[in-house]
Amino acid sequence: MRYRQLGASDLQISEISLGSWLTYGVGVGAEAARACLDRAFEVGINFIDTANIYGRGAAETFLGEALAERPRDSYILATKLFFPMTDSDSGLSRAQVEKQLDASLKRLRTEYIDLYQCHRHDRDTPLEETMEALTRAVESGKVRYIGFSEWPVDQIQAAVDMPNVARFVSSQPQYSLLWRGPEKAVIPLSAANGISQIVWSPLAQGVLTGKYKPGAPPPAGSRATSEEMGGWMDAWLQPPVLGAVERLKPLAAEAGLSLTQFALAWVLREPNVASAIVGASRPEQLDENAGASGAVVDPALFAQAEAIVSEATAKLSG
Repeated sequence: MRYRQLGASDLQISEISLGSWLTYGVGVGAEAARACLDRAFEVGINFIDTANIYGRGAAETFLGEALAERPRDSYILATKLFFPMTDSDSGLSRAQVEKQLDASLKRLRTEYIDLYQCHRHDRDTPLEETMEALTRAVESGKVRYIGFSEWPVDQIQAAVDMPNVARFVSSQPQYSLLWRGPEKAVIPLSAANGISQIVWSPLAQGVLTGKYKPGAPPPAGSRATSEEMGGWMDAWLQPPVLGAVERLKPLAAEAGLSLTQFALAWVLREPNVASAIVGASRPEQLDENAGASGAVVDPALFAQAEAIVSEATAKLSG
């Protein structure tokens, strides 16, 4: 496993990191989840990403229990706030930052969070109030660094320009061969301001593993068949997309990688990406994912892959 510096922080995080969206505490049983967590550490993953909203606290609670016996300095822990935890608890107000941070700390059984992230931008709270609250969280020692996920570019710029507040060191966007939106503005702005990307859905909800075949039902036990986990995948299960993914397999083979590893290596080709977050329901998935770290791929193969995907997505939009 290779490691990269997270923005302007002093954190060195694994190129592959473990997420818990739709999985731990929600769609994956505790025993399997614990086995995946153990394997993550075995393959060198040191960065664990979660959020208060995942299972409305269930993912954090699971991680708090599962990590309790490990030395706190042996892993880097990230969580998030924004989405509604109750009918009256949501957003990024001063009161919510304080309340949700303390609740996350309790569920995670830790005295501090390495990276506290704003899960989305809060249009109903002044940015100054949010940044001041996050700054106090850092000054209190409860948070080491702060980040954001899927913020509008103008709000990222406004936070960067704001004086006398804690600085963002991370951005968590969706980014993959099938979703390249951050390249236009978010990545350049971040790179210029000490902010790294921690990518979610680098495998497009598993579609870039190649397990879903055009014209065939999803494999039994896959994410697409799960009531808890499959509802986010419709856009990626269209025939043109699945057909394009099939055409990527020979390119991955030429690179000496599985398609999963090829897709992760494509994300990691971007210098501003510090880590690609993967989900896992079986430990062996993490063995394969970890194999993408440090992979050296001919840029011409990536260029061919981009052309294949662009052609397919153009058909969808056309």
